[in-house]
Amino acid sequence: MKKRNWKSAFTSSLFVLPYLFFFTIFLLIPIIYGIWISMHNWDLLSPEHEFVGLGNYQKIFNPDSYLNGLFFDGLLNTFQFVIYSVPILVVVGLALALLVNSLPDRFKGFFRTTYFLSYSVSVSVVAIIWLWVLDTNSGLINQYLMKLGLQGIPWLTNMPWAWVSLVIATVWWTIGFNMVILINALNDVSEELYEASALDGANRWQRLIHVTLPSIRPVMLFVLITSTIASFNVYGQPYLMTRGGPGDSTKVLLMNIVDEAFEQRQLGTSAAMSLLMALIMIIISVVQFKLTKEKE
Repeated sequence: MKKRNWKSAFTSSLFVLPYLFFFTIFLLIPIIYGIWISMHNWDLLSPEHEFVGLGNYQKIFNPDSYLNGLFFDGLLNTFQFVIYSVPILVVVGLALALLVNSLPDRFKGFFRTTYFLSYSVSVSVVAIIWLWVLDTNSGLINQYLMKLGLQGIPWLTNMPWAWVSLVIATVWWTIGFNMVILINALNDVSEELYEASALDGANRWQRLIHVTLPSIRPVMLFVLITSTIASFNVYGQPYLMTRGGPGDSTKVLLMNIVDEAFEQRQLGTSAAMSLLMALIMIIISVVQFKLTKEKE
């Protein structure tokens, strides 16, 4: 019996080993190395890397340090983007899921694929498409506005239009993912619940509020948190579309981290900012777990 258990444990370990290998190589080691770098004055052009302990973190929280403004201004801009984009990603994703799910079966596959297509393209393609549409001088929308005798809108060069442009591009790009996830959740809602609510005289709106939304709440939480994390990690859209402008109004935290690493060549402070940003992501993930656990 013991020999059989040993063989079973050994066989199970063989299946786990590939995961542990890739987890160690691509996640655990980079995290440990990043922590090590963050504790050094690490100039890319210098062969010497002075150990400073928590000095880089102290600089970030020191109001007199340029890193303080770099981190917290970028964090504030990132929070703005999250606040502007996430509610739309969740609400519009749910609305599209409800709409597509209400269609006849022969049309569902077509519209699911159509809405999901944008999610399959890269951020550079997304930026090119929306630069073509929103460019102040030659953009498609402004050309039509001027033909109608209206003044063009400075989509990418003035506030708040720069944020509007980034949110539009992001929603167009990623809404298909949320929609597909929510459609799958809607399909798992028991028909018996709808039948019981119909017998009680509930209308369509009441069924949505009292049957559909409570039934898909865990999936809604998943969509909410993943959308928040994705928005926190925004980089490509502001980098390619607005370059962080006007001024630094749309320069998000990840852009500042990359600039600190590769323009200022300071990997130590860049790694410290990255780890603090990762800590925020972990806190959000814990909140997701707690909320889901309470529901269960």
